[in-house]
Amino acid sequence: MTAETAAMLPALMVVLAAALWAVQAVGVQLECVDAARAAARAAARGEPLDQVRDVARASTAPDAEVAVSRDPELTKVQITVEVRPSWGHSLPAVRVSAAATADTEPDVPQ
Repeated sequence: MTAETAAMLPALMVVLAAALWAVQAVGVQLECVDAARAAARAAARGEPLDQVRDVARASTAPDAEVAVSRDPELTKVQITVEVRPSWGHSLPAVRVSAAATADTEPDVPQ
């Protein structure tokens, strides 16, 4: 019994590490969704776009890519973040993104 457990322990560690990385990626995804919604609402109200980008980055990650487009009818925000596990910097990053749209308020400058 002990030999079988010792043989399976490395495989269990790999599965645990992958599960923890997946949980981290899902957490970042949820942060991106919330930040995109808040940024879309702020941009649709007429907040300056630079300020909207800064608020979105503060809610997610400092290196997040934030794209904001505002036209007279619709405001769109796209946030993309690369997620790496804190214990494996040499592993490839997973790109997580979220988008949100909001109706642009009347009389908002473009």
